[in-house]
Amino acid sequence: MKKLLSIVLLAFIVQRADAQDDPNMGIIPAPVSVKKNSGSFKLDKTVVLVSADAKNSRMSDLLNSFIATKGGFALRELKSAGENDKSIVLSSAGADQLPAEGYQINISDKNITITGTEAGLFYAVQSMMQLMPEKKDEQIIIPAAEINDYPRFRYRGLHLDVCRHMFPVSFVKKYIDLMSQYKLNTFHWHLTDDQGWRIEIKKYPKLTTVGATRSGTIIGHHPGVGTDNKEYKGFYTQEEVKDVLAYAAARYINVIPEIELPGHASAAIAAYPELSCFPDRDTFVDAKTPWSGSRKGKQVQQQWGVFDDVFVPSEATFKFLGNVLDEVIALFPSKYIHIGGDESPKEYWKESKFCQDLIKKLKLKNEHELQSYFIQRIEKHVNSRGRSIIGWDEILEGGLAPNATVMSWRGTEGGIAAAKENHDVIMTPNGDGLYYDHRQSLSADEPTNIGGLSHYSKPYAYDPIPKELTPEQQKHIIGVQANLWTEYIETPAKIEYMILPRLFSLSEIAWTPTARKDLKNFSEERIPVHLARFDKTSTNYWVPTPIGQADTLQGETFKIDLKTPVHGAEIYYTLDLTRPAETANLYTNDLKVIVPKGEKRILKTIVITPSGKRSVVTETVLNNGAPDVKSKS
Repeated sequence: MKKLLSIVLLAFIVQRADAQDDPNMGIIPAPVSVKKNSGSFKLDKTVVLVSADAKNSRMSDLLNSFIATKGGFALRELKSAGENDKSIVLSSAGADQLPAEGYQINISDKNITITGTEAGLFYAVQSMMQLMPEKKDEQIIIPAAEINDYPRFRYRGLHLDVCRHMFPVSFVKKYIDLMSQYKLNTFHWHLTDDQGWRIEIKKYPKLTTVGATRSGTIIGHHPGVGTDNKEYKGFYTQEEVKDVLAYAAARYINVIPEIELPGHASAAIAAYPELSCFPDRDTFVDAKTPWSGSRKGKQVQQQWGVFDDVFVPSEATFKFLGNVLDEVIALFPSKYIHIGGDESPKEYWKESKFCQDLIKKLKLKNEHELQSYFIQRIEKHVNSRGRSIIGWDEILEGGLAPNATVMSWRGTEGGIAAAKENHDVIMTPNGDGLYYDHRQSLSADEPTNIGGLSHYSKPYAYDPIPKELTPEQQKHIIGVQANLWTEYIETPAKIEYMILPRLFSLSEIAWTPTARKDLKNFSEERIPVHLARFDKTSTNYWVPTPIGQADTLQGETFKIDLKTPVHGAEIYYTLDLTRPAETANLYTNDLKVIVPKGEKRILKTIVITPSGKRSVVTETVLNNGAPDVKSKS
């Protein structure tokens, strides 16, 4: 038996499957329990939609709008159903006994009862929309079943950096829509950094008139092969922020703002140089660094990375940050305010006489304890306004602020340490596939990215609860989050490419009990259905690659069995070393390839979806004893 060697490190056989045979009924994230029953509900224009409670009318309208689009008919909406009516009933009766954000769906041949309160009912409607098959003969046949569902974690987050590249309000809303469809409930909005300050602060207008503009952006991967010499600017007004917050709240998504401190402060310091340890010192720019415009004075950074010029821990700085945070807190209703705390170099603090005198005055051991002092001062201010801080795991260094929640990104160690100190933790480790700026395959076809590898199976395999913790300590792991940094993501279409289908993986590890996770079902039955739906819209996504098995049938013959990862997509292949496209061979049946003894053949494949989206090209080496053949995986 000869082996199939592929450059795709992580790919799966994905076959066409009838969603009605799927034990999870096509729902992402997989519900806590699905019990299938005999029979089915026939949804047609004779069905009535019942909602007796006025506060559920919005969910009723949402479901009816979906049915109108999918089925071509809208249902009559009533407050009660007649004895002989086939009905879909939205109810909150008894929902107060369900877990938080939980819901139940009971589907029989006579009616569908959907039960939940507020967010739970909203998530129930999302599941209903996902499980509905395509219309046939003017009706939608929905299998009878009982679904009981609620989330594993109360914090289910997705992050977006708008500092390196900014995106319009309309797209931020679409991002929120994608989150809500897959039952995520926390949007982490990264609003300030070295490359741009993106939120209006009325007390300090220079933060946006100066700090929201950089004179250029590097071309290519860090440190860049040049600069585009184009001014890059933009920020969200407070009215735009309010608009986004209202939009998110209607979809049961909490928005957490991030105001970076004490590091990643170049944009703020460019606006107000007195916030620096050395106000008169030019922003350091290496002579070899691609740069647009002046190198004099304080500059908004045009490079990616970490920079030494951080906030000076003076009373003037604390007053400035307090005023900034007060305006942010007045806008955002979130319990949490994210204050960053990561990647804050100590070099300027070491050089600063003011900082060294302050360390002595406060009887601190070193600059790490000075950072802890800085964070604790900010936390005290935020707490005085009735809010709590979240910080990246560097806030552990020098001693953790008393009430802080830790976001563990440099691995799981910071989260474990914080939980052992009885601090709440959100797990977002970059090495476990939760950084969605990483590449999704090893193919050279992948667009420019920050590096790393995170096929959707990697975050899917991650369990946010560390086994090193005791059951009591595990209670402090309140959730999980994926992060999207945008150094190399300039457009909304590329954001969509980077988060889909990995968003599905995040959804399932955040919501679904570990015992209910099933990678085979996820990969083979549900992802192909969901991506096929996106393929019919204007939403972009990463097209998974096909893979199969190569077996020796007789001597020199290999059998190739390929499956498509998106319903309706086609696979094209070549064996002549050329790049496959629509003009190549269309894969329709099992492929038999003859490879003479001592030789090899290279099978190249590409997936092309009905909308024309393409997967990366994969290469599979069929080796029949040729020397020096190595897997490219």
